[in-house]
Amino acid sequence: MLLYLLRHANADTEAATDDARALSEKGRSQAEQVGRFCEAHEMHLSVVLTSPVRRAHETAVIVAEKMRAELLVVPWLACGMHPEAALEELRAYRSHGSVMLVGHEPDFSQFAAHLLGLATATSLHVRKASLTLIDLGFFRAGAGCLQFSLPCKLM
Repeated sequence: MLLYLLRHANADTEAATDDARALSEKGRSQAEQVGRFCEAHEMHLSVVLTSPVRRAHETAVIVAEKMRAELLVVPWLACGMHPEAALEELRAYRSHGSVMLVGHEPDFSQFAAHLLGLATATSLHVRKASLTLIDLGFFRAGAGCLQFSLPCKLM
């Protein structure tokens, strides 16, 4: 499976709750830029799975629409995702050739480190609106192969 990790784009800082924070203008622009990049590089996504948290969901909607990919909201991608649990949940999608997850930090750094077999999650930092591709041949810790990790400004 080709596993794309997309951290949500930039969000407004003011909202009634953290979960209610919407994308900022910059964030919408970033999400559109990621969508254009994916389209230009013919990244065919089987499905986009997103956190139910507003800023992640809004990011996912923009990219999924651009890529004409199915979008599913999954609660396990919400803030506080645990790497082992996420890997287990991801098994349900193993028949898909390529899956994009849209979520949060520090969850994605921890998850990527887990998949790549890195000693600590601090060995990797997933920036806002960055796109990381991990080739996941087997669904176990350390089995992933990093293909790329690009910040939005390089897309």
